[in-house]
Amino acid sequence: MVTRLMDMWESSLVAFLCALAACLYLLWLAVVLSIVDIRTHTLPNRYVLPAYPIAGVLLLVAALAAGNPQHVLSAVGGAAALAALYWLLWFAYPAGMGFGDVKLAGVLGLFLGFLGWQHVLLGAAAGFIVGGLWGLALIVSGRGTAKSAIPFGPSMLAGALATMLLLPG
Repeated sequence: MVTRLMDMWESSLVAFLCALAACLYLLWLAVVLSIVDIRTHTLPNRYVLPAYPIAGVLLLVAALAAGNPQHVLSAVGGAAALAALYWLLWFAYPAGMGFGDVKLAGVLGLFLGFLGWQHVLLGAAAGFIVGGLWGLALIVSGRGTAKSAIPFGPSMLAGALATMLLLPG
């Protein structure tokens, strides 16, 4: 995302400011949702659902102002793809994942898709890797077992943010 922001800085101040606002919003959302999910094992609709129009509008304006309307299509496609993937996982085993994770996946798909399909794939995979490492750390430390429920939202968010920061796009 850093590369994309720099490109937008050079092409359009409006694009840069909207993309930067979207990133700052995602960072705020990640902190809030991680705290709530760790404490309550829920991702409340009052935070997740407004993220669709807020992020959608900011990323739409950024893409159009930068003269890159194709980013809008890939953002919508990324949102649909990740939401569908997580919905299938939830449908196959509802006890293993909450529906809040499904809703959050669409939001993360917007951001990752805005950067490209490679980001969508790696961001989704990174979330599962972070979640697996978290679970492993709980087992090794004796604070959990293989059957322990862990909040998955923070892992999803960490994977998406790491992908956005580390992968050029």
